[in-house]
Amino acid sequence: MTPLSRRSVLSALAVAASGLAMRRAAAQAAYPNRVIKLIVPWAPGGVTDVTARILAQKMGSELGQTMVVENRPGASGTIGHTAVSQSDPDGYTLLLATNSTYAMAPHLLGKLQYDSDKAFAPIGLVLSSPQVLCVHPSIPVTTVAEFLGYVRARQPDGVVFESSGHGGSSHLAMELLMSMAKFGMLHVPYRGGGPALQALVAGEVNTGFVDSVIALPMAEGNKIRMLGVSTTERLPLAPDVPTIAEAGVPGFQSSTDVALLAPAGTPPAIIEKVSGAANAALSTDEVRTALKRQGTDPVGGTPREFAAFIRTRPDLCRCWHRRDRQRRHGHYTNEEFLHSVLLFVTPIGNASGAPMFRKK
Repeated sequence: MTPLSRRSVLSALAVAASGLAMRRAAAQAAYPNRVIKLIVPWAPGGVTDVTARILAQKMGSELGQTMVVENRPGASGTIGHTAVSQSDPDGYTLLLATNSTYAMAPHLLGKLQYDSDKAFAPIGLVLSSPQVLCVHPSIPVTTVAEFLGYVRARQPDGVVFESSGHGGSSHLAMELLMSMAKFGMLHVPYRGGGPALQALVAGEVNTGFVDSVIALPMAEGNKIRMLGVSTTERLPLAPDVPTIAEAGVPGFQSSTDVALLAPAGTPPAIIEKVSGAANAALSTDEVRTALKRQGTDPVGGTPREFAAFIRTRPDLCRCWHRRDRQRRHGHYTNEEFLHSVLLFVTPIGNASGAPMFRKK
């Protein structure tokens, strides 16, 4: 090949690269110019689904484009995560995830179809939802103390509890409660909070932790009975329901935390635009009122703040596996191990509304 032809080839490649870069820049500047899909990795009716439908409408308005919610439930939320991890990183497929999947599943469910540390780009924390210990109305208890006595008299499998799936926040919350309060029950997992709630309402199971967003309206209709709140403070919308910690299990705490993610490789400009729309939506009285009416706590925050937390997970993973081995050899109790799982992944908000995260 002559020197001239080599120069011609290099020039052509440079022009092609420049053209591609210009097209990408133009696409990012025009974003969004078509419908955005928000994947919920749980069945309809749970806290993530309700949050998505409240958030999608307002975020769509902020972005000037329609945002539709698509439920992809199954395998403790990992089916929806897999679908998003395999989507084009163009900002048109987003994920509304819970701490039970983005933080717990990679370390509790074994090998997944995606690398949770590399498959997603963080956008930001959305909200934190207290969980409520509930029973079917046929169970003759009205307090946490009565519940503990009732279950202890029927353990280990005379009382059945539901969860949104193996390794989900509701599952781990009940495991933590059983460990701390020294009792046992039979576990029946479902494909999300919605189906789990339906089983509780129907009396197929006796009890379970239910996110406040769906526990409150069900309790008002006398379809379930609320006994105690999982967080350190009572629910403003149900001030007569004590926290589990104050009702007889000191130190108990758990919550479901919802975050917004995108496929890895999504351009930073698009991430920032989506983050801005989410925070703008969460700052409106309309959205905050709708979410608080469901008993949740809107948080918000930047991609960097949420990424800082996610980056700590490899160390946490090693810690959990190490503690689990030590637990099996008697060096840690069940409750100490479960505390390490739950407290490491539970974010809290500061006075400015930006997320802060508990660290051991």
